[in-house]
Amino acid sequence: MRKEREEGLSLVDVLWRLRTKVLLNHHDEECVDFLPWLERKAGAEISSKLYVGKSACGRSLFASKSIKTGDCILRVPYNVQIAPVNLLPKVASLLDNETGNVAKLATIILTEQKRGQESEWAPYISCLPQPGEMHSTVCTIFWSKSELEMIHQSTVYQETIKEKYQIKKDFLKIKAALDHSPEIFDSITLEDFMHAYALVRSRAWGSTRGVSLIPFADFANHDGVSEAFIINDEDKQVIADRDFAPHEEVLIRYGKFSNATLLLEFGFIVPDNIHDQVQIHVDIPNHDFLGEMKLDVLRMHHLPTTRYANDSEFSGDSFIIKEVRSPRGKGKGLPQSLRAFARVLCCNSSQELIDLAMEAAQNDGRLARRPFKDSSREIQAHEILLSRIIHLIKEYNASMKSLEPVAPSACKRFALRRQMALDLLAGELRVLESAYTWLNNYCATLLQHSTTND
Repeated sequence: MRKEREEGLSLVDVLWRLRTKVLLNHHDEECVDFLPWLERKAGAEISSKLYVGKSACGRSLFASKSIKTGDCILRVPYNVQIAPVNLLPKVASLLDNETGNVAKLATIILTEQKRGQESEWAPYISCLPQPGEMHSTVCTIFWSKSELEMIHQSTVYQETIKEKYQIKKDFLKIKAALDHSPEIFDSITLEDFMHAYALVRSRAWGSTRGVSLIPFADFANHDGVSEAFIINDEDKQVIADRDFAPHEEVLIRYGKFSNATLLLEFGFIVPDNIHDQVQIHVDIPNHDFLGEMKLDVLRMHHLPTTRYANDSEFSGDSFIIKEVRSPRGKGKGLPQSLRAFARVLCCNSSQELIDLAMEAAQNDGRLARRPFKDSSREIQAHEILLSRIIHLIKEYNASMKSLEPVAPSACKRFALRRQMALDLLAGELRVLESAYTWLNNYCATLLQHSTTND
């Protein structure tokens, strides 16, 4: 400050200069030429209101000038988006239809990385996160088996295992194709492919043409409450959902995603995520003498059902529940199909099942969507769900308690993953507890009315 005062600047000028220096500290010098390059390649303006800077979450987009609500802050023409059609024809011809678009885009990244500065996409490829940077350290496909056990209760556990299997399957196909083209790529490892795959999963957007990488737009970070998002048309664009001051970080909403989806696809979690949800499975017991009939009735009315392979046992199916936020407990987070399933499940005579089917036929065709006239039977149906929810709550609590505090000597990566596991489980536990509260209140209210009427 003394230097500025010696230059004869007023205190106001000095403070403004210092403020400007602070604001510009997040400029990313490595990407200063990125937008001009992309606009030359596109032959059109992409954004006059944004620039690439650095935030606590890595590279991000910031306002270069004042932005007003409703302004189009960026537009990326299709000719500078990277889509599966950009895969080299020689490689594409060697892949079957089962090879996914994510794997194809990952292959494009790998081949362009191999070309180095000779690649037409070099300025973009060089700006992508390198192995070991934030998304790779937290994305669950990079977690060890013991680390994944921390989230065993969540659907992320099984989804990660499935994804890792698919990645290895796609890798073998891609490697076989590239082995036929050594002039394009002479070697590829599973680790290389996993990194490229994670880049695509965390950055690509879906469209009518599959998925595509959208340079510059994909530097925008996520805000779960933002109303700004990528508009799904030929030229991807973003409309500002509020005013932004110069040098303010501009966030968009990737989607109304639960933490399970955010962690699996993007490698991060949002605290107190209002879109959190839990997948629960409700079974028809294999000793239920009406199991076959229940299964047939459910299937006839298009309610989800699954039969085990040996045909000697019965199964239910999975349902997604969300947080019940209504203080009066209207059941907004409990799907009607789940409650209908429970009513079918508690039937103890074939006549009850016939009556439910007849009631559906006489109304809107939906099975068991109306409460039982007998309140005791309605309570019994919802107590089935209550019992399942209580069991899950106990399992979640046990899992969270098993995550011992991290010792000061523990590596930062493990500490981060443990915290993310805790946050994920805590959000899903909140959903389960809201469902428990609603179900408990519903059953208590029915019992009170039944007692009053008696």
